[in-house]
Amino acid sequence: MRVLSIAAVQTKSVPHDVEATWARFAAQAETAKQMGPEVDVIVAPELLLSAPGEFLVPDPDAETRSAAPIPSQLTNRISALARRLNVWLVPGSLLETDDGNTYNTAIAVSPEGEIVARYRKLFPWRPFEQTTPGGSFVTFDIPGRGRVGLAICFDGSFPEVSRQLAWLGAEVIIQPTLTTTRDRAMEIVMSQANAFANQVYVVNVNGADPIAVGESVIVDPEGTIMQQARGGEEILYAVLDLDRVTQVRRYGTHGINRPWAQLQDQQGILSYPMYGGAQFQPPAWSNEELDDPRPRPFSSAVS
Repeated sequence: MRVLSIAAVQTKSVPHDVEATWARFAAQAETAKQMGPEVDVIVAPELLLSAPGEFLVPDPDAETRSAAPIPSQLTNRISALARRLNVWLVPGSLLETDDGNTYNTAIAVSPEGEIVARYRKLFPWRPFEQTTPGGSFVTFDIPGRGRVGLAICFDGSFPEVSRQLAWLGAEVIIQPTLTTTRDRAMEIVMSQANAFANQVYVVNVNGADPIAVGESVIVDPEGTIMQQARGGEEILYAVLDLDRVTQVRRYGTHGINRPWAQLQDQQGILSYPMYGGAQFQPPAWSNEELDDPRPRPFSSAVS
């Protein structure tokens, strides 16, 4: 079996205090691993380690307080924590500075402490968020398990993001989030829709009250919510069966719907005016996976 054990830590910062927030998160990650010794991946909310304050309280330093290049002292700490706990870490997202710009960036760190993926949020939440948009889609491989795609918060409102990550072979989309508003209900709907339409798991972990509104979700590749948090601090544990992604793509959602196969069968028939007349190109994995339900090999990270 190809299984991935996830601990999605719905938590909050110590407002405006980067050092205290780091100490708090590190302790929570330790607890998450102690409670779930088999956990492979620990995930945290968007921008947690930048120590955001409450949404309606002015925070003029929000996008500069912890901003730094990658690697940095903070990423060195994250790498050391990953090694100590022997887990993959997606510690929310960080404020990354590069060439005069500031990006909202998610990283994936291996159990060896290596930064194996760096993803810059494609769709900052305008006008509230003023960071520079990223310019690429990012996936990474967990050897022997499967391929993971990265997205951040508002990215989930753009179906093109999840579709492209799935096209790149992602079987799980990890989506750190910091949602403070009541449209959280719509984000949950989008998590289900993105999972269903692309036959992937979606791990959408939001910040806890009062920094955000919580309600983190883990959704299976048929669009069904496996777990959903309430508003406060908690950890969602889930074991994701990645062979189920292969199964659903091979036999169809609920044994009926096979969108990837049909897109492949009908390639060249339809062009998409909104994409300049482009036509669908089947993913590199589609011929193998749709015709053969056995686990497929995984290559190095793709971006």
